[in-house]
Amino acid sequence: MSVDKYLNKYRVPSARASWHNYSAGVYFVTICTHKMEHYFGKINSLETKCTSSQIQQQPTMILSEIGKYADEQFANVQSHYPYVEIPLWVVMPNHIHCIVMIDSNNETNDNSEPVETMCTSFLTKQNRWKNDTIDEKMQNISLQRGKLSTAIGGIKRAISHFANENKIPFAWQPRFHDRIIRDTDELNRIADYINNNVAKWDSENNE
Repeated sequence: MSVDKYLNKYRVPSARASWHNYSAGVYFVTICTHKMEHYFGKINSLETKCTSSQIQQQPTMILSEIGKYADEQFANVQSHYPYVEIPLWVVMPNHIHCIVMIDSNNETNDNSEPVETMCTSFLTKQNRWKNDTIDEKMQNISLQRGKLSTAIGGIKRAISHFANENKIPFAWQPRFHDRIIRDTDELNRIADYINNNVAKWDSENNE
């Protein structure tokens, strides 16, 4: 499940516009720190960046020690969760955005417990209430979101463990937000948003 990079932007080839068959999934995920504290670092003052035509001023994200560790966990996610690909992410002062691809054909022996999200909580209740009639698509969505929850929950636990081991003050906001990316246009819009997140930090009132 790969994406092409064109002009430093991740894009899915147009032939894959109808890729989403619910046997696998692509998600936009956001995880936040407790009370939106700036544990991961800070946005630096504007720096000069020279281009062929002009000089631009662009802010940069300066990662803290735990911010650097978090960045490494996203970069190395497949060493722990081979069914997960995270082609694009950004670590911000108080949250992390990422695109997560779940490959249902890549089996894993991971036995860790899934972490409940708002979406999986709803789906679990629906499974209990309508166990005999639930649509097969919904079962597949629930399965893939379970894999998503396991991977994101594992990353969160690893970062929390690193903070505890190194006596770094840190806490997560419970759960995380996930959204199914349903087509190419939506994927490209989200990729653009992630790529521009640092640059828009001030204009969006620190989100």
